[in-house]
Amino acid sequence: SKCLVMQSLSEGIRQRKTISKGFKDLDAFPKIPESYQETSASGGTVSILVFLFISMLVISEFIYYSGSILTYKYEVDKEADNKFRINIDITVAMECDDIGADVLDLSGGNVDTGENLHLTPAHFSMSSNQKQWWDAFRSARKSDEGYRSINKVTQIDMIFGDVMPTYMPDEIESEFEGKEFDGCRIYGNIEVNKVAGNFHITAGKSIPHPRGHAHLSALVSELNYNFSHRIDMLSFGEPHPGIINPLDGDLMITTTPYHMYQYYIAIVPTTIQTLKNTIKTNQYSVTQRSRQLNLNSGSQGVPGIFFKYDFNAISVSVNEERRSFNEFLIRLCGIIGGVFATSGMLHSAIGALADIILCQMRQKRGKMFQTANNVQKEQFEGKTPFVLLKHDNINSQHVSLVQQ
Repeated sequence: SKCLVMQSLSEGIRQRKTISKGFKDLDAFPKIPESYQETSASGGTVSILVFLFISMLVISEFIYYSGSILTYKYEVDKEADNKFRINIDITVAMECDDIGADVLDLSGGNVDTGENLHLTPAHFSMSSNQKQWWDAFRSARKSDEGYRSINKVTQIDMIFGDVMPTYMPDEIESEFEGKEFDGCRIYGNIEVNKVAGNFHITAGKSIPHPRGHAHLSALVSELNYNFSHRIDMLSFGEPHPGIINPLDGDLMITTTPYHMYQYYIAIVPTTIQTLKNTIKTNQYSVTQRSRQLNLNSGSQGVPGIFFKYDFNAISVSVNEERRSFNEFLIRLCGIIGGVFATSGMLHSAIGALADIILCQMRQKRGKMFQTANNVQKEQFEGKTPFVLLKHDNINSQHVSLVQQ
Protein backbone atom coordinates (compact mmCIF):
# COMPACT_ATOMS: atom_id res chain seq x y z
CA SER A 1 0.00 0.00 0.00
CA LYS A 2 2.89 2.36 0.79
CA CYS A 3 4.30 1.68 -2.66
CA LEU A 4 1.00 2.58 -4.29
CA VAL A 5 0.82 5.84 -2.32
CA MET A 6 4.36 6.81 -3.26
CA GLN A 7 3.69 5.93 -6.89
CA SER A 8 0.54 8.08 -6.99
CA LEU A 9 2.40 10.99 -5.37
CA SER A 10 5.21 10.79 -7.90
CA GLU A 11 2.71 10.66 -10.77
CA GLY A 12 0.92 13.75 -9.38
CA ILE A 13 4.22 15.62 -9.11
CA ARG A 14 5.12 14.66 -12.69
CA GLN A 15 1.73 15.88 -13.93
CA ARG A 16 2.14 19.21 -12.13
CA LYS A 17 5.62 19.61 -13.62
CA THR A 18 4.22 18.83 -17.07
CA ILE A 19 1.44 21.42 -16.66
CA SER A 20 3.91 23.99 -15.31
CA LYS A 21 6.26 23.33 -18.25
CA GLY A 22 3.33 23.76 -20.63
CA PHE A 23 2.49 27.17 -19.16
CA LYS A 24 6.17 28.19 -19.38
CA ASP A 25 6.20 27.27 -23.05
CA LEU A 26 3.22 29.58 -23.58
CA ASP A 27 5.00 32.53 -21.93
CA ALA A 28 4.89 35.44 -24.40
CA PHE A 29 7.11 37.57 -22.14
CA PRO A 30 10.34 35.61 -21.65
CA LYS A 31 12.80 37.06 -19.13
CA ILE A 32 16.32 37.78 -20.34
CA PRO A 33 19.07 37.32 -17.71
CA GLU A 34 20.84 40.53 -16.76
CA SER A 35 24.20 39.07 -17.80
CA TYR A 36 22.94 38.97 -21.42
CA GLN A 37 21.57 42.50 -21.39
CA GLU A 38 23.66 45.25 -22.95
CA THR A 39 23.10 48.94 -22.17
CA SER A 40 24.45 51.95 -24.03
CA ALA A 41 24.50 55.73 -23.76
CA SER A 42 22.49 56.06 -26.96
CA GLY A 43 19.85 53.70 -25.60
CA GLY A 44 19.58 55.75 -22.42
CA THR A 45 19.20 58.97 -24.42
CA VAL A 46 16.47 57.44 -26.56
CA SER A 47 14.70 56.15 -23.44
CA ILE A 48 14.63 59.64 -21.89
CA LEU A 49 13.26 61.16 -25.11
CA VAL A 50 10.65 58.41 -25.35
CA PHE A 51 9.48 58.97 -21.76
CA LEU A 52 9.18 62.72 -22.37
CA PHE A 53 7.24 62.17 -25.59
CA ILE A 54 4.91 59.66 -23.92
CA SER A 55 4.31 62.09 -21.04
CA MET A 56 3.29 64.83 -23.48
CA LEU A 57 0.93 62.48 -25.32
CA VAL A 58 -0.60 61.20 -22.08
CA ILE A 59 -1.28 64.76 -20.88
CA SER A 60 -2.87 65.73 -24.20
CA GLU A 61 -4.95 62.55 -24.16
CA PHE A 62 -6.17 63.31 -20.64
CA ILE A 63 -7.16 66.84 -21.72
CA TYR A 64 -9.02 65.32 -24.68
CA TYR A 65 -10.78 62.82 -22.40
CA SER A 66 -11.80 65.48 -19.85
CA GLY A 67 -13.70 67.38 -22.57
CA SER A 68 -17.14 66.55 -23.90
CA ILE A 69 -18.61 65.74 -27.31
CA LEU A 70 -21.85 66.78 -29.02
CA THR A 71 -24.00 64.15 -30.72
CA TYR A 72 -26.83 65.07 -33.10
CA LYS A 73 -30.11 63.22 -33.62
CA TYR A 74 -32.74 64.12 -36.23
CA GLU A 75 -36.44 63.30 -35.97
CA VAL A 76 -39.85 64.59 -37.03
CA ASP A 77 -41.00 67.68 -35.14
CA LYS A 78 -43.88 66.68 -32.86
CA GLU A 79 -44.41 70.07 -31.23
CA ALA A 80 -47.69 71.77 -32.12
CA ASP A 81 -47.21 75.30 -30.78
CA ASN A 82 -49.37 77.91 -32.48
CA LYS A 83 -47.28 80.91 -31.48
CA PHE A 84 -43.66 81.63 -32.03
CA ARG A 85 -41.23 84.26 -30.79
CA ILE A 86 -38.70 86.29 -32.79
CA ASN A 87 -35.90 87.95 -30.78
CA ILE A 88 -34.28 90.94 -32.49
CA ASP A 89 -31.40 93.30 -31.82
CA ILE A 90 -30.38 95.15 -35.01
CA THR A 91 -28.80 98.57 -35.54
CA VAL A 92 -29.47 100.32 -38.88
CA ALA A 93 -27.54 103.36 -40.16
CA MET A 94 -30.73 105.45 -40.53
CA GLU A 95 -32.72 107.61 -38.16
CA CYS A 96 -35.66 105.95 -36.43
CA ASP A 97 -38.12 108.46 -37.97
CA ASP A 98 -37.15 107.29 -41.47
CA ILE A 99 -37.68 103.53 -41.10
CA GLY A 100 -40.36 101.04 -40.12
CA ALA A 101 -40.12 97.43 -38.88
CA ASP A 102 -43.03 95.03 -39.48
CA VAL A 103 -43.93 91.37 -39.91
CA LEU A 104 -46.16 89.72 -42.53
CA ASP A 105 -47.07 86.04 -42.22
CA LEU A 106 -47.95 83.56 -44.96
CA SER A 107 -51.60 84.61 -44.99
CA GLY A 108 -50.59 88.16 -45.86
CA GLY A 109 -52.03 89.62 -42.69
CA ASN A 110 -50.32 92.09 -40.41
CA VAL A 111 -48.67 90.84 -37.24
CA ASP A 112 -48.99 93.18 -34.31
CA THR A 113 -45.48 94.00 -33.10
CA GLY A 114 -46.98 95.12 -29.82
CA GLU A 115 -45.07 97.03 -27.19
CA ASN A 116 -42.16 94.58 -27.06
CA LEU A 117 -40.38 95.89 -30.17
CA HIS A 118 -38.49 99.13 -29.57
CA LEU A 119 -36.85 101.64 -31.92
CA THR A 120 -34.24 103.74 -30.12
CA PRO A 121 -31.83 106.35 -31.57
CA ALA A 122 -28.25 105.08 -31.44
CA HIS A 123 -24.79 105.58 -32.89
CA PHE A 124 -24.05 103.20 -35.74
CA SER A 125 -20.32 103.43 -35.05
CA MET A 126 -19.15 101.54 -31.96
CA SER A 127 -17.25 102.68 -28.90
CA SER A 128 -13.92 101.11 -27.95
CA ASN A 129 -15.36 98.52 -25.56
CA GLN A 130 -18.14 97.66 -28.03
CA LYS A 131 -15.57 97.23 -30.82
CA GLN A 132 -13.51 94.92 -28.62
CA TRP A 133 -16.60 92.85 -27.79
CA TRP A 134 -17.67 92.80 -31.44
CA ASP A 135 -14.31 91.51 -32.71
CA ALA A 136 -14.23 88.76 -30.07
CA PHE A 137 -17.83 87.82 -30.81
CA ARG A 138 -17.24 87.59 -34.58
CA SER A 139 -14.16 85.42 -34.07
CA ALA A 140 -16.19 83.13 -31.80
CA ARG A 141 -18.94 82.86 -34.39
CA LYS A 142 -16.51 82.05 -37.19
CA SER A 143 -14.45 79.63 -35.11
CA ASP A 144 -16.76 76.87 -36.34
CA GLU A 145 -16.46 76.23 -40.07
CA GLY A 146 -20.17 75.53 -40.50
CA TYR A 147 -21.42 78.46 -38.45
CA ARG A 148 -24.30 79.16 -40.89
CA SER A 149 -25.51 75.56 -40.99
CA ILE A 150 -27.82 73.70 -38.64
CA ASN A 151 -25.44 70.78 -38.13
CA LYS A 152 -23.32 72.63 -35.57
CA VAL A 153 -24.16 74.39 -32.31
CA THR A 154 -21.60 76.98 -31.24
CA GLN A 155 -21.72 78.15 -27.65
CA ILE A 156 -19.89 81.09 -26.12
CA ASP A 157 -19.23 79.24 -22.86
CA MET A 158 -17.41 76.51 -24.82
CA ILE A 159 -15.01 79.08 -26.28
CA PHE A 160 -14.62 81.85 -23.71
CA GLY A 161 -16.13 80.29 -20.59
CA ASP A 162 -17.71 82.93 -18.36
CA VAL A 163 -15.23 85.65 -19.33
CA MET A 164 -17.16 87.17 -22.23
CA PRO A 165 -20.69 88.62 -21.89
CA THR A 166 -23.29 87.46 -24.39
CA TYR A 167 -24.72 90.88 -25.25
CA MET A 168 -22.94 93.97 -26.50
CA PRO A 169 -21.99 96.34 -23.64
CA ASP A 170 -23.39 99.86 -23.47
CA GLU A 171 -21.58 102.53 -25.41
CA ILE A 172 -19.23 104.91 -23.62
CA GLU A 173 -20.97 108.30 -23.54
CA SER A 174 -17.70 110.26 -23.39
CA GLU A 175 -16.60 108.90 -26.77
CA PHE A 176 -19.80 110.19 -28.47
CA GLU A 177 -20.14 113.46 -26.61
CA GLY A 178 -21.42 116.16 -28.97
CA LYS A 179 -22.16 113.69 -31.79
CA GLU A 180 -25.66 113.28 -33.17
CA PHE A 181 -27.32 109.90 -33.47
CA ASP A 182 -26.79 108.46 -36.95
CA GLY A 183 -28.52 105.12 -36.46
CA CYS A 184 -31.53 103.34 -35.02
CA ARG A 185 -31.43 100.33 -32.74
CA ILE A 186 -34.35 97.93 -33.23
CA TYR A 187 -34.59 95.44 -30.37
CA GLY A 188 -37.13 93.34 -28.52
CA ASN A 189 -39.30 90.37 -29.44
CA ILE A 190 -42.39 89.68 -31.56
CA GLU A 191 -45.00 86.96 -31.07
CA VAL A 192 -45.93 85.49 -34.48
CA ASN A 193 -47.93 82.55 -35.78
CA LYS A 194 -45.91 79.39 -36.39
CA VAL A 195 -46.10 79.75 -40.16
CA ALA A 196 -43.76 81.17 -42.77
CA GLY A 197 -43.40 84.92 -42.64
CA ASN A 198 -41.38 87.98 -43.49
CA PHE A 199 -39.84 90.40 -41.01
CA HIS A 200 -38.57 93.49 -42.80
CA ILE A 201 -37.05 96.89 -42.17
CA THR A 202 -37.56 99.47 -44.91
CA ALA A 203 -37.89 103.21 -45.45
CA GLY A 204 -40.98 104.99 -44.17
CA LYS A 205 -43.44 104.29 -41.40
CA SER A 206 -46.08 101.68 -42.15
CA ILE A 207 -49.82 102.21 -42.43
CA PRO A 208 -52.29 99.29 -42.42
CA HIS A 209 -54.68 98.46 -45.23
CA PRO A 210 -57.01 95.49 -45.93
CA ARG A 211 -54.35 93.46 -47.78
CA GLY A 212 -51.52 94.12 -45.36
CA HIS A 213 -49.71 97.41 -44.93
CA ALA A 214 -47.72 99.98 -46.88
CA HIS A 215 -44.63 102.03 -46.04
CA LEU A 216 -44.62 105.77 -46.68
CA SER A 217 -41.19 105.74 -48.30
CA ALA A 218 -42.01 108.78 -50.44
CA LEU A 219 -41.72 110.95 -47.34
CA VAL A 220 -38.08 109.92 -46.86
CA SER A 221 -35.37 111.73 -48.81
CA GLU A 222 -33.11 109.63 -51.02
CA LEU A 223 -30.12 111.17 -49.24
CA ASN A 224 -31.24 109.54 -45.98
CA TYR A 225 -31.33 106.01 -47.42
CA ASN A 226 -28.58 103.86 -45.91
CA PHE A 227 -29.38 100.25 -45.09
CA SER A 228 -25.99 99.40 -43.66
CA HIS A 229 -26.79 97.33 -40.60
CA ARG A 230 -25.30 95.38 -37.74
CA ILE A 231 -27.04 92.30 -36.33
CA ASP A 232 -26.20 91.91 -32.67
CA MET A 233 -28.72 89.12 -32.17
CA LEU A 234 -31.41 87.34 -34.17
CA SER A 235 -32.95 84.20 -32.70
CA PHE A 236 -36.23 82.32 -32.68
CA GLY A 237 -38.11 80.88 -29.72
CA GLU A 238 -36.94 81.22 -26.14
CA PRO A 239 -33.50 82.86 -26.21
CA HIS A 240 -30.54 81.24 -24.52
CA PRO A 241 -27.60 83.55 -23.74
CA GLY A 242 -24.92 80.92 -24.35
CA ILE A 243 -25.77 80.05 -27.97
CA ILE A 244 -24.28 81.93 -30.92
CA ASN A 245 -26.82 82.12 -33.74
CA PRO A 246 -25.77 82.11 -37.41
CA LEU A 247 -26.54 85.81 -37.98
CA ASP A 248 -25.26 87.09 -34.64
CA GLY A 249 -22.34 89.40 -35.29
CA ASP A 250 -23.19 90.03 -38.95
CA LEU A 251 -22.17 93.43 -40.35
CA MET A 252 -23.19 94.74 -43.77
CA ILE A 253 -22.01 98.08 -45.17
CA THR A 254 -23.34 99.74 -48.33
CA THR A 255 -22.32 102.98 -50.06
CA THR A 256 -25.41 103.18 -52.28
CA PRO A 257 -28.85 104.38 -51.12
CA TYR A 258 -31.01 101.81 -52.92
CA HIS A 259 -29.75 98.50 -51.61
CA MET A 260 -31.75 95.37 -50.84
CA TYR A 261 -30.62 92.73 -48.33
CA GLN A 262 -32.47 89.41 -48.19
CA TYR A 263 -31.98 86.62 -45.65
CA TYR A 264 -33.70 83.29 -46.33
CA ILE A 265 -33.98 81.46 -43.02
CA ALA A 266 -34.95 77.82 -42.41
CA ILE A 267 -35.85 77.32 -38.73
CA VAL A 268 -35.27 73.94 -37.07
CA PRO A 269 -36.62 73.24 -33.55
CA THR A 270 -33.72 72.12 -31.38
CA THR A 271 -33.38 70.52 -27.97
CA ILE A 272 -29.94 70.83 -26.35
CA GLN A 273 -29.16 68.41 -23.53
CA THR A 274 -26.01 69.56 -21.75
CA LEU A 275 -24.32 68.01 -18.75
CA LYS A 276 -25.99 70.65 -16.55
CA ASN A 277 -29.45 71.29 -17.97
CA THR A 278 -31.82 70.95 -20.93
CA ILE A 279 -32.52 73.82 -23.32
CA LYS A 280 -35.29 74.06 -25.91
CA THR A 281 -34.40 76.53 -28.62
CA ASN A 282 -34.26 76.85 -32.39
CA GLN A 283 -31.38 76.63 -34.80
CA TYR A 284 -31.60 78.01 -38.27
CA SER A 285 -29.68 77.94 -41.51
CA VAL A 286 -29.50 81.10 -43.57
CA THR A 287 -28.85 82.03 -47.18
CA GLN A 288 -27.94 85.64 -47.77
CA ARG A 289 -28.43 87.75 -50.88
CA SER A 290 -27.80 91.45 -51.46
CA ARG A 291 -28.08 93.58 -54.57
CA GLN A 292 -28.09 97.19 -55.61
CA LEU A 293 -31.35 98.45 -57.10
CA ASN A 294 -31.30 100.73 -60.11
CA LEU A 295 -34.85 102.02 -60.27
CA ASN A 296 -34.17 104.00 -63.44
CA SER A 297 -33.32 100.82 -65.37
CA GLY A 298 -36.36 98.91 -64.11
CA SER A 299 -34.86 96.90 -61.22
CA GLN A 300 -37.51 95.04 -59.28
CA GLY A 301 -37.52 95.20 -55.49
CA VAL A 302 -37.73 97.48 -52.51
CA PRO A 303 -34.65 98.82 -50.73
CA GLY A 304 -34.45 97.51 -47.20
CA ILE A 305 -33.59 94.51 -45.03
CA PHE A 306 -35.81 91.42 -45.37
CA PHE A 307 -35.78 88.29 -43.20
CA LYS A 308 -37.90 85.59 -44.85
CA TYR A 309 -38.31 82.65 -42.49
CA ASP A 310 -39.93 79.23 -42.74
CA PHE A 311 -40.23 76.24 -40.40
CA ASN A 312 -38.72 72.83 -40.98
CA ALA A 313 -40.64 69.65 -40.18
CA ILE A 314 -37.46 68.04 -38.79
CA SER A 315 -36.26 68.68 -35.24
CA VAL A 316 -32.73 68.23 -33.92
CA SER A 317 -31.64 66.86 -30.55
CA VAL A 318 -28.14 67.84 -29.43
CA ASN A 319 -26.68 65.85 -26.53
CA GLU A 320 -23.47 66.70 -24.70
CA GLU A 321 -21.75 63.53 -23.53
CA ARG A 322 -18.60 62.53 -21.70
CA ARG A 323 -16.08 60.38 -23.52
CA SER A 324 -15.93 56.71 -22.53
CA PHE A 325 -13.35 55.70 -19.92
CA ASN A 326 -12.76 52.44 -21.81
CA GLU A 327 -11.93 54.46 -24.91
CA PHE A 328 -9.50 56.54 -22.85
CA LEU A 329 -7.71 53.40 -21.57
CA ILE A 330 -7.52 51.85 -25.05
CA ARG A 331 -6.10 55.03 -26.58
CA LEU A 332 -3.64 55.35 -23.68
CA CYS A 333 -2.38 51.78 -24.12
CA GLY A 334 -2.10 52.33 -27.86
CA ILE A 335 -0.01 55.47 -27.34
CA ILE A 336 2.40 53.90 -24.83
CA GLY A 337 2.82 50.60 -26.68
CA GLY A 338 3.07 52.22 -30.09
CA VAL A 339 5.71 54.74 -29.03
CA PHE A 340 7.80 52.07 -27.28
CA ALA A 341 7.64 49.67 -30.24
CA THR A 342 8.37 52.36 -32.82
CA SER A 343 11.24 53.87 -30.83
CA GLY A 344 12.78 50.41 -30.34
CA MET A 345 12.70 49.70 -34.07
CA LEU A 346 14.11 53.12 -34.90
CA HIS A 347 16.91 52.73 -32.34
CA SER A 348 17.84 49.30 -33.73
CA ALA A 349 17.81 50.57 -37.31
CA ILE A 350 19.93 53.62 -36.44
CA GLY A 351 22.35 51.43 -34.46
CA ALA A 352 22.75 49.00 -37.36
CA LEU A 353 23.33 51.88 -39.78
CA ALA A 354 25.92 53.40 -37.43
CA ASP A 355 27.74 50.04 -37.17
CA ILE A 356 27.91 49.75 -40.96
CA ILE A 357 29.31 53.28 -41.29
CA LEU A 358 31.91 52.70 -38.52
CA CYS A 359 32.95 49.39 -40.08
CA GLN A 360 33.54 51.03 -43.44
CA MET A 361 35.54 53.82 -41.79
CA ARG A 362 37.74 51.26 -39.97
CA GLN A 363 38.39 49.39 -43.20
CA LYS A 364 39.47 52.60 -44.91
CA ARG A 365 41.77 53.48 -42.00
CA GLY A 366 43.30 49.97 -42.07
CA LYS A 367 44.08 50.23 -45.77
CA MET A 368 45.62 53.67 -45.30
CA PHE A 369 47.76 52.43 -42.37
CA GLN A 370 48.95 49.38 -44.34
CA THR A 371 49.89 51.55 -47.31
CA ALA A 372 51.86 53.91 -45.04
CA ASN A 373 53.77 50.97 -43.49
CA ASN A 374 54.66 49.58 -46.90
CA VAL A 375 55.99 52.95 -48.03
CA GLN A 376 58.02 53.36 -44.83
CA LYS A 377 59.42 49.84 -45.15
CA GLU A 378 60.53 50.47 -48.71
CA GLN A 379 62.29 53.64 -47.60
CA PHE A 380 64.12 51.83 -44.80
CA GLU A 381 65.17 48.96 -47.07
CA GLY A 382 66.59 51.37 -49.60
CA LYS A 383 68.66 53.51 -47.20
CA THR A 384 69.58 51.73 -43.95
CA PRO A 385 70.49 48.10 -43.28
CA PHE A 386 68.82 46.51 -40.32
CA VAL A 387 68.67 43.33 -38.22
CA LEU A 388 65.67 41.70 -36.57
CA LEU A 389 65.85 41.09 -32.86
CA LYS A 390 63.28 38.87 -31.14
CA HIS A 391 62.24 39.70 -27.56
CA ASP A 392 61.19 36.56 -25.77
CA ASN A 393 60.54 38.27 -22.46
CA ILE A 394 57.28 39.89 -23.75
CA ASN A 395 53.99 37.99 -24.02
CA SER A 396 53.38 39.04 -27.61
CA GLN A 397 56.18 39.03 -30.17
CA HIS A 398 57.51 42.41 -31.21
CA VAL A 399 59.86 42.92 -34.04
CA SER A 400 62.24 45.86 -33.71
CA LEU A 401 64.37 47.41 -36.29
CA VAL A 402 67.80 48.06 -34.87
CA GLN A 403 70.13 50.11 -36.86
CA GLN A 404 73.54 48.44 -37.18
